[in-house]
Amino acid sequence: MAMDQTVINGKGKIRSTLKGEFYTSPVIFDLEKKEIFSKSWLFVGYEYEVADPGQYLTTKVQGENILIVRGKDHVLRAFLNACRHRGATLCSESSGKTGIIRCPYHSWSYGLDGSLRGVPKSSECHEELVNNDTYGLEEVHLQTWHGMIWLNFSENPESLEQQLDTQIMERFGELETFARYQIPTLRVAHSKEYDVKANWKIIVENFQECYHCSAIHPELTAALPEFKSGIGTQNQVGLGASFNENLEAFSISGKGNRPMLKGLLPEDDRLYFGMTIIPHVFINLTPDHVITHRIIPISEDRSIVICDWLFDPEEMAKPDFDPMDAVELFHRVNEQDFEACQWCQENMGSRAYKNGGILVPIEHHVSKFYDYVLESIGMKDA
Repeated sequence: MAMDQTVINGKGKIRSTLKGEFYTSPVIFDLEKKEIFSKSWLFVGYEYEVADPGQYLTTKVQGENILIVRGKDHVLRAFLNACRHRGATLCSESSGKTGIIRCPYHSWSYGLDGSLRGVPKSSECHEELVNNDTYGLEEVHLQTWHGMIWLNFSENPESLEQQLDTQIMERFGELETFARYQIPTLRVAHSKEYDVKANWKIIVENFQECYHCSAIHPELTAALPEFKSGIGTQNQVGLGASFNENLEAFSISGKGNRPMLKGLLPEDDRLYFGMTIIPHVFINLTPDHVITHRIIPISEDRSIVICDWLFDPEEMAKPDFDPMDAVELFHRVNEQDFEACQWCQENMGSRAYKNGGILVPIEHHVSKFYDYVLESIGMKDA
């Protein structure tokens, strides 16, 4: 199942992609869930959404219902959103605020720190159950990074910084440029969910290369003319793509009068930076807003992608604030990309793709992602 040796050795003008079965096999998909998504830090939301004690979010990650809640001690924690009594979902709303977590089924109650606090009509075993660590909610590793909430399901996860800061260093050569966008101070002004009939890896591959940009992204290449060359900047250390000289802003009309984000420097103006955070996040930086994508693998041939557009809350509070001109540009890019991903997924099971496809030289950097996948699932030397 290994790739062609030109990929492993990094030689040759033409390299192979992964074989077709890597995009169609339920066995390989299960391996990826176990060895990649269950061991990596996964982006699930924003810290500002749970800023106050008692505020909570719910989500579903790796087939598990998750409850993220800010404790009375101001500590942010994540738990499996399942009652330890009979497994009922504790919080069914997507967000809210509470002083105690109460099961709707039999009214078992838990503190915001996950400890079991109350078991109605259980005098015979009340002391054995209540405040016993054994029967509290099952906790999931949680850390925050640049205002974003990340979860990890492994018993002993690698440090968050090792996974994320390392990739920022690879993109910029330092950490300061990314930090200047001050993502913790921004707020989501618009969010959209896309149901993509394609394997998660096809979506990552697509974002990592710009060979396709001139063919399917007329709006993007009009805004960022250098993308017409097929050599995107998202894989070139420290480089951003310059706006078309006729554009005022990164928007579908090219119009805009929002100031730059507060932490930016003059040299950050009129630049777009794109980056992939393996395994499942894309971050796009523009002078007046930030766009995030997170891929949620559903099956070997289906993924959900959540895209958020974040702006300065002071700008959002202005009566004439309207994000949709900016939103529309990347929304069109998303639709074009995801349609292309589906074109590919349709033929991953074809005998034409049995041994994989081809990477031409300007796509060679994608092979690093293939190496990551193969090594993670133990197939590097298969």
